[in-house]
Amino acid sequence: MLITVAATVSAQTKKVSILGDSYSTYKGYIPEHYAPFYPDANNDVKDVSQMWWSLYIDAKGYQLEKNDSWGGTTICGTGYGRMDSSRSAFTSRVDSLGTPDIIFVFGGTNDAWAGSPVGEYQYSDWTKEDCKNFRPALACLLDTLMKRYPDAEIYSILNSELREEINESFRVVCRHYDIQLIELHDIEKQNGHPSIKGMKSICDQLLEAID
Repeated sequence: MLITVAATVSAQTKKVSILGDSYSTYKGYIPEHYAPFYPDANNDVKDVSQMWWSLYIDAKGYQLEKNDSWGGTTICGTGYGRMDSSRSAFTSRVDSLGTPDIIFVFGGTNDAWAGSPVGEYQYSDWTKEDCKNFRPALACLLDTLMKRYPDAEIYSILNSELREEINESFRVVCRHYDIQLIELHDIEKQNGHPSIKGMKSICDQLLEAID
């Protein structure tokens, strides 16, 4: 009986992967050549257990599959200073998430901060040049994730305090693909990144939004 119960619990434990930027990084929990933000001298988050994804996974009894988060990265292929950031863009990292049951896409912050070009809405036939613009890149990203991980639940998380052009683009593209968009609000930040209080607020908002 004990073996049967343990097997049932194990089968119900969902695996969570994150495709993100600095808001989801923690040194030692992302690929070695990626740039982490946390821990940071000017932010009170000092332990991985304080990260939003760690709090969420613990609250739900899930397990971490992969955290493919890279500080400073954009969803599209245009980064800071209009540099070609295609190599580190979210669209280039879609195959690095393992075999997740749940995928959190938490990006767009650097696209907003870097002033990446927004472009036009486009839902097929993307080229590398197309994906240097935010709207086509976001569509390409979500389309590819849905096809690459057909059995996974995909959620898009939208940071607070971004420019409205980015916010509206998320709403339109996520609606097109019927992917739940979780728009964060009232996230306390230190050095531009969620503090302990901000991380807890992100977790709480995810718990509230996801059925």
